[in-house]
Amino acid sequence: MSITPERKAELIKDFATKDGDTGSPEVQVAILTERISNLTGHFKGHAKDNHSRRGLLKLVSQRRRLLDYVKAKDEPRYRTLIERLGIRR
Repeated sequence: MSITPERKAELIKDFATKDGDTGSPEVQVAILTERISNLTGHFKGHAKDNHSRRGLLKLVSQRRRLLDYVKAKDEPRYRTLIERLGIRR
């Protein structure tokens, strides 16, 4: 259910805006998206796992807040981010 350190490092490398960048909104949204997709797959086999569903809703809300922040600061940056991640709004 959680992401491996190797996958997390790969996401950081792919979405970092500069060298050593781990805290930019792009990186955070990419990591959250990976965690959300993992949890979504988990629910295919565990439909009644309501405790994890609550965690999923928290992750989705956190990602939404970060995306709203990026959209307010820089619209083209937001568009490229959701396009790269395959997120639609």
